[in-house]
Amino acid sequence: MQHVDSVKTHTAIPHISPRDIRDFQLQIPASVREQQQIADALSDADKLVAALERLIAKKQTIKQGMMQQLLTGKTRLPGFAAPWKAVSVGDLMEFRNGLNKASQFFGSGTPIVNFMDVMNGPLITTRDVGGRVTLTGDEIKRFSAKRGDIFFTRTSETVEEVGTAAVLIDDIPNAAFSGFILRGRPYSGKCDSRFLAYMFQISDVRKQITASASCTTRALTNGKSLSQVVVQIPPVKEQVAITSVFEDVVREIAGLQRRLTKTHAIKRGMMQQLLTGRTRLPVLEP
Repeated sequence: MQHVDSVKTHTAIPHISPRDIRDFQLQIPASVREQQQIADALSDADKLVAALERLIAKKQTIKQGMMQQLLTGKTRLPGFAAPWKAVSVGDLMEFRNGLNKASQFFGSGTPIVNFMDVMNGPLITTRDVGGRVTLTGDEIKRFSAKRGDIFFTRTSETVEEVGTAAVLIDDIPNAAFSGFILRGRPYSGKCDSRFLAYMFQISDVRKQITASASCTTRALTNGKSLSQVVVQIPPVKEQVAITSVFEDVVREIAGLQRRLTKTHAIKRGMMQQLLTGRTRLPVLEP
């Protein structure tokens, strides 16, 4: 890649000539057998990546099916029969816009929940919150992020990403939240925060959110619009039970995704070692 960068043209559309390609000099093993063994080793890594991706996709499909059944009341867990009721989101939580600060205040200071933390949800942990911002004591109080708070993406380039929800499940001292998201702070005892974070993912609720979003140069939602969204919810005990079922699957998917990330890293390391000759495989006789 360094050679490509050195010979490509730097015009509006960078390109490289056939002659430059012909002049490439590659370091390759003299033995075709060794080349094949390297290719086989990298192919095995590719197969593992593909298998993990298929398994993650399968688990995601299972999760989506469970959500559509359990979060709509079509399927009930054993031991629960009380009717569900329709409520406005505004009766379950209060909304607040996030913090806006100049760029020089970011990079150090207190933890701040950001747009991508929400997009990567639906659960936000201490490990997920990597952003930092310098705040006054009053700002920390006004824009606090507490365990159980539900955050929503306020604006995005596409309406499909507006109103995406995630819940903060850890206590993070002095944490705040950014101006690109909204905070929904549930009223005590009215709902389970984790349940609602999943509820905001089902298709009927997403349709309400996107239908009420405004679209100019960017898609946008606000606390008033989200407050008017209507959800069907069971009693809190059933909410907690449903959440526990989902989170078993969520944890399994998260574990597979971490394994996939590690496998990608291992493959990149193998390529750097095997395709440069830094590490040699023992050549086996055919």
